[in-house]
Amino acid sequence: MSTEHTGFCPVYRAIGVLQEKWVLHIVRSLLDGEKGFNELARAVGGCNSATLTQRLEHLEQLNIISKRTEDSHGKLARSVYSLTHAGRQLQSVIDAIDAWGRDHLQRPVPEAQSA
Repeated sequence: MSTEHTGFCPVYRAIGVLQEKWVLHIVRSLLDGEKGFNELARAVGGCNSATLTQRLEHLEQLNIISKRTEDSHGKLARSVYSLTHAGRQLQSVIDAIDAWGRDHLQRPVPEAQSA
């Protein structure tokens, strides 16, 4: 079986998008509902602001998320992110990863118990 990709392969392209660090964390967080930038940053955890901004812009270009700006009545405008229809369809991908992980990966043993 050849691993060379000479034409468009949707699986190869989808894996390329979804394997980017933080992407599935962002999508998973937005499956719970729309979030502002700071709320999303807290929910994702560990992603610096510049990287989060870059990932959000890329996901918006791919029509996986949408961004709207809320008027904050004289304060800085607030960006709010939500999943598009295409983004919500990733629920089944995340569910499949969850099921596979539960079936095939062992829960790590806490270090205090493993000694």
